[in-house]
Amino acid sequence: MIAWKVKAASHSRRALYKSPSIKPSLLSQFTVMASSSESDASLTTLHSDLFHSHILTRLDGPSLASASASSSLLRHLCLHDPLWRQICTSTWPSLRDPILRPVISHFPSGHRSLFLDSFPTLHHFNRPHHLHPSFTPTSEWISAVDIYDNDTPIFSKVHRTQTQSGWFECSPLWIDLLDPKESVPMPLKCARKDEDWMKHLEKNLSLSWILIDPSRNRAANLSSRRPVSAQRHWLTGDLELVYAVVIACDEGPSEWVQCNIKVTCTYSEEVGGEMPVSEISLTVEDSDGRSMSGKQSMAILQSAIESGKRKRMSEEEAKARFQEFLSVKRDRREARERSDQALDMVLIFVVVAIFAFLCWFFFF
Repeated sequence: MIAWKVKAASHSRRALYKSPSIKPSLLSQFTVMASSSESDASLTTLHSDLFHSHILTRLDGPSLASASASSSLLRHLCLHDPLWRQICTSTWPSLRDPILRPVISHFPSGHRSLFLDSFPTLHHFNRPHHLHPSFTPTSEWISAVDIYDNDTPIFSKVHRTQTQSGWFECSPLWIDLLDPKESVPMPLKCARKDEDWMKHLEKNLSLSWILIDPSRNRAANLSSRRPVSAQRHWLTGDLELVYAVVIACDEGPSEWVQCNIKVTCTYSEEVGGEMPVSEISLTVEDSDGRSMSGKQSMAILQSAIESGKRKRMSEEEAKARFQEFLSVKRDRREARERSDQALDMVLIFVVVAIFAFLCWFFFF
């Protein structure tokens, strides 16, 4: 009996149990960590096509990464790029776009490197102590965006952003996937009660935004996967969903910035009417509520992509981080208001004092 030495994820086990070609008794051995050289000798008796066609293809990305770390032979088998290409394109259909093929091919390990960069969400919450000394602006960003309804892909698009223009560097960062008059039909229907409808969207409508830096062959997922906020616009009534990730800012040891991805669904007055998406945009704001410029955002995101951890966060943790950021913004706004009020009082006192002095000087 072959001693498999891979630590598979629980959902991968369910997928494997559904396969008629892999028995549960063999699957139980698939969760034991490798430590002896005899296991590699046993594995070499099987043809590599058996692994690539019937075994490793049934694993998800995290399980395949765990398999590659269990033994030298499995590491060699798990570096097969078609395995990772299948995982990446099934997870993010936007990566099937032909313009991404030469970009991904330049990554150190192809699709494997892209997956390890993009899964799970970027987690760069430890405050850095200094700016990256070798920062050089990249010439282009590529965004690969996917929207899912109940984990079924319903929208995919790849967008290229030129980053070397003066307009990009000086203006607030705003990457919009759709043209001003463009809308995307979605299988979303307006419900009778907004509260129930928003809860449904928060639970089922997920989004992935992979930002690719082709000059450094790195990438990161800037989406919280599930919405951290869902509300109606106060004027138009359109439904606005926000997917946000809070990261550390390179410009100060106590600064945070937030990547906001906003999806706007056009309001429909009819119950059951369609709600097409009219906006899918990415912005970056600091803890004072100011929009970061393209140049500032590029420096911050580049540092986060290169040195930030990747961590799977629960919906509750993502919402708590979002609320914490809002609380910091609110506290800073109130502090500025108190400072402005104190300054106004000082100015009023100075003006009154000067006026009183002039009156005394001329009349007495």
